[in-house]
Amino acid sequence: MKTKFSLYTATALVIANMVGTGVFTSLGFQVVGLTSGLSLILLWVLGGMIALFGALTYSEAGVMYPRCGGEYHYLTKMYHPAIGFLAGWISFLVGFAAPVAAASIALGNYLRSALDLPEFLSGSLSFLRTASLFAIAVIVVLSALHATNKMVGAKFQNVITLFKVLVIFGMVGLGLVVGKSTHLSFALTKGAVHDILSPAFAISMFFVTFSYSGWNAAAYVAGEIDRPSKNLPISLITGTLFVIAMYVLLNFVFLYTVPTAELKGQLEVGFIFATKVFGTQSGRIMGGIIAFLLLSSISAMVIAGPRISKVIGEDYHLFRWMGKNSRRDIPAIAIITQGALSIFYVITSTFEQVIIFIGFTLNLFTFLTVLGVMIVRKKHPELPRPYKTLGYPLVPVLFLLINVWILVYGLLYRPKESLAGISITAVGLLVYWIDKKNRPKDFRPPEDTSSGDMS
Repeated sequence: MKTKFSLYTATALVIANMVGTGVFTSLGFQVVGLTSGLSLILLWVLGGMIALFGALTYSEAGVMYPRCGGEYHYLTKMYHPAIGFLAGWISFLVGFAAPVAAASIALGNYLRSALDLPEFLSGSLSFLRTASLFAIAVIVVLSALHATNKMVGAKFQNVITLFKVLVIFGMVGLGLVVGKSTHLSFALTKGAVHDILSPAFAISMFFVTFSYSGWNAAAYVAGEIDRPSKNLPISLITGTLFVIAMYVLLNFVFLYTVPTAELKGQLEVGFIFATKVFGTQSGRIMGGIIAFLLLSSISAMVIAGPRISKVIGEDYHLFRWMGKNSRRDIPAIAIITQGALSIFYVITSTFEQVIIFIGFTLNLFTFLTVLGVMIVRKKHPELPRPYKTLGYPLVPVLFLLINVWILVYGLLYRPKESLAGISITAVGLLVYWIDKKNRPKDFRPPEDTSSGDMS
């Protein structure tokens, strides 16, 4: 009998996917172009609202089309198989493998700082740097864990996510009690308004949306969730609300205790905060704890991402090698493939390039999914909807407007990374055409059937 993810595990996947690299790293990039406390906090509030609007809308899509695959499956049903394939193509190549790489790079940097280790080797061979070696090792170990034992992987995910939440709220409490104020203004001033209306604010939203990415994580494993019509919306919405509260509080504490001049351009924001508040030795300990917390995010993405690859393998002949489960009911080949891609990104990309690159392409397909929910509402009102989007149509419309704003600014001010995402998407059309031309007449996607339970 096929094992199922419980509501707790589905919610843990959402929280763990969201709370990871971004919140402990991206503030250092945001303060380069923004100076007011209000604009910096507003980034996280606005990003949280985007994520919540997305979660509310995706819940409707998920209960209409309860199969694993997320945007790949939704866009196939809403528009055309070619559009769905492009979303799956991006998810396969970039959507999870690149965030796993980014989180692993951040983990490696935090761990190196915490242990006060020198670089093993600098220069052009970036994959031999200490942080990169840690990153590669983490990817290998977690990929092996989730490719061999689904139950142990789920239990590991639940425990480490709970630990992460407790540590973050502990950091917030201790920061407010022990930390000294930097007297950064959070008032609505002319400077704050200038920041909010600036291109830097829009570009910073890429880092924030990256930090919130994962609010749709449960949608990727919808076909493996127990009672998805009920538990999928609960896990998406509850997990997102929980993370919004954590993010706003944590970034407020970072800004409250650490001068922005010390954060500018820095990747290990959590380590800097801990050192400032608790001292050098305690800061190193906290840096090590943060590195441990990032395991939760990496682990969650190693679970979710390969489920998309597996569904693509079921539906497309060229990728059929990824479409089979192992004897233990695990998409092992898809997990190993994603791990290999993540290691490739660790070797070839910088942290900032990875974030901007994945930010544009993922925002594009979430935009199409939310728009698709509105289109399907109009074209097919007869479809069963155990859950309907709260605040419809205002919620999806606001999501779409904000995403258009982010996408336009991404094209204007980060054209290299954005156009790279578009180019890879275009290559996906060629792959789709090749598959269609070479698909055997007897190749048919299997029906999605499942039952069982897993806590």
